[in-house]
Amino acid sequence: MEIIFTKQAVKDFDKIKVNPILLKKVRSLLELIDINPFTNPPSYEKLVGIENTYSRRINIQYRLVYQVLMDINTVKIIRM
Repeated sequence: MEIIFTKQAVKDFDKIKVNPILLKKVRSLLELIDINPFTNPPSYEKLVGIENTYSRRINIQYRLVYQVLMDINTVKIIRM
């Protein structure tokens, strides 16, 4: 799957880069999502409101929010 980032996700990633623990976790989640966005574990939640949108925990405070666009085989990272 192709992964694309919203402008907000890029801004969020710039903030995450200063914390090596969060950066490592985000990179592992992105690798997992690249292979299969529906892989368990770690578990994911389907979000209400935007179609085909899911979230995974980065840590207790932060989540990675993404949308799966199956028709174009793409995952759009919305927020981190």
